[in-house]
Amino acid sequence: MLSCRRLLVGVAPRAPPAAHRPLLRRRRMASSEPTRAFQLRLNPLTGDSEWLVVDEAECAPAPTQHSSHPLAATSYLDMLNDAARNRAYRHAIEATVADPTSRVLDIGAGTGLLSMMAARALAAVGGEGRGDVSACESYLPMGKLARRVLRANGMQNQVKVFHKRSDELRVGVDLDSRADILVSEILDSELLGEGLIPTLQHAHDMLLVKNPKTVPYRATTYGVLVESMSLWKMHDLHSNEANADDGVWLTPSRTENILSVKLQQHAMQCNALADEIRLLSEPFKVFEFDFWKRPDSHRETNIEIRETNIEIKATSDGHVHAIISWWVLQLDSTGSVFYSTAPRLVRQSSGVDVPKCANGMKDWCDHWKQCVWFIQGTGAPAMKDQTLSLRASHNQTSISYHLNMCDEGSTVSPKNDHLALLPEKVALYGDKGWRSAMISVIRNAMSERSSPTCIVADDSVFLALVVSSLLPSSKVIAMFPGLRDKGFNYLRAVVDANNLSMDRINVIGKKASSLTMNDLKHKKVNLIAGEPFYHGSEGMLPWQNLRFWNERTLLDPLLSEDALVVPCKGILRFCAMSLPDLWRSRCSLKDVEGFDHLVVNDTLGACGDLPGEQQGPCLPYYVWQCGYSKKLSKVYSLMDFNFSEPIHSCFGETKIEFAHDGICHGFTLWIDWVLDEKNSVVISTGPESRYWKQGV
Repeated sequence: MLSCRRLLVGVAPRAPPAAHRPLLRRRRMASSEPTRAFQLRLNPLTGDSEWLVVDEAECAPAPTQHSSHPLAATSYLDMLNDAARNRAYRHAIEATVADPTSRVLDIGAGTGLLSMMAARALAAVGGEGRGDVSACESYLPMGKLARRVLRANGMQNQVKVFHKRSDELRVGVDLDSRADILVSEILDSELLGEGLIPTLQHAHDMLLVKNPKTVPYRATTYGVLVESMSLWKMHDLHSNEANADDGVWLTPSRTENILSVKLQQHAMQCNALADEIRLLSEPFKVFEFDFWKRPDSHRETNIEIRETNIEIKATSDGHVHAIISWWVLQLDSTGSVFYSTAPRLVRQSSGVDVPKCANGMKDWCDHWKQCVWFIQGTGAPAMKDQTLSLRASHNQTSISYHLNMCDEGSTVSPKNDHLALLPEKVALYGDKGWRSAMISVIRNAMSERSSPTCIVADDSVFLALVVSSLLPSSKVIAMFPGLRDKGFNYLRAVVDANNLSMDRINVIGKKASSLTMNDLKHKKVNLIAGEPFYHGSEGMLPWQNLRFWNERTLLDPLLSEDALVVPCKGILRFCAMSLPDLWRSRCSLKDVEGFDHLVVNDTLGACGDLPGEQQGPCLPYYVWQCGYSKKLSKVYSLMDFNFSEPIHSCFGETKIEFAHDGICHGFTLWIDWVLDEKNSVVISTGPESRYWKQGV
């Protein structure tokens, strides 16, 4: 039996909140004044950033406003819904806190969950009134929320909360004495990205006793060599351009490192690629980090670097396209409590007894993923039983790899004109269908104009080259609002390979609102084009790329009467979906390991069990990486955005008819970009595509 539901959506040309954890800076005030924070927010419509002053008392919004709170877009909720993580920490803390006089320090306290576990463990061994627990949380809104959680659990007098970074804490000022036990969870998917090493170094130097107890006790990173055509497409742009054979070269030479994927580990849900990955080696250990002792300093240059060489035997013939890495936590000193981020395809080979989630649930989570390091160039050939030499190194915040067998293109150092992009953007730029659609639309748009003036309004280096190459007499103005000088330097490096001249490409370092006819030498604009793509904004919601519409509106006085806009229209589409894994990670909290967390649901943007018509926030995800998913309805169109008109508020309403049985956890929304006026060329950014995030 089919059922219906109504969906109403409105889009207004105003600035939504920042899509990720905002940058905050605290300002120390006189003791009689409230604590204040300066919060950096990005206006995705204009690309401008602004500092907002936030009083501590304002950090907890009204319950009905939680979806706009900056904490709703962070991973705290997913972390608190990770039952395996919470259970592992509880077991380890209970095993570690054995002395009733222990002084416990929690660094990166979040909602105070680990602090409350430590306080409860102290009470269980008779430590009430003798030991103490101090919680350090530098992010002011989260520190405020931690105080609410403590009050809800009647533990506000058992845990002292400090709104400071750990390196701002002082023994004898903030702490009565050095701590005997450190509990912490300052780990990202790569392990080191949240400052684990410098935090541990300072803690051991200034805040902890000699030979302290720690939870976790140790972390070990692992890796495996893999072959995957899907991962190959995300970094070998040169080969994919050769296959496209359309005459546009973003990477003219493999030996010149002009444009490539960012040289870093990329967090990714590798389980989603399980059917597209071949393992070419057994898992191998890379680095080990002991929390219970101070990390060593390795000063070989002005940056602290540690290296190790690993000999790896290939288990199959193939081509090494990437290294997939993960880590395993040993939480207690006896080695009985572990937690792992290993993908399922290698879990049985990690040599560690990994805890399973409760009730047999799949252990999908979004706050920790695996990491992918791309082998540059075409990758490295491997033969079964061949020994490959891998050099791994890390500084204070990241781990990198060098496979000695890979081709010469991987060893070229980046130049000043080098442009680094995300893997999804590199894959898109190498996609033959996408390139063909863009080229054909631009060619048709310019066919009736002898010497047009064209503006590429976004950060598309591809369109800047395409427009310039299709009509030699054209004048191309590239705005590059995010790339800026990087875009100019990059174009200058590749124009010769594309048989172009920089005389015809003008990179203007101005905002659209500041552009005048003088900048255009008093020639009206015949074509405005965009992908749309804004460098640095890839993690935002799909409709935040309507910045293109806003900038086209600002350029309106400069347009000719018959000016074309590419894309000419955007269509907001959606479908109802079952997303059980994502839902479990975002659902409302009640009891977390025996502690009441109801008060966090509003602020963290929880879903389910919400009062009245209250809804959870719409957040950006790669839906293909969100665990199990199933469409429950056909795809509906909700709103059209006509870019030939000035930007204005829009409203859409429709009834949804469910076409399949299942539990509807929410709606996936995206924008399809209509490139031509005949509606014949459409670029979809829906869940079938891996190159764009959708809103959920």
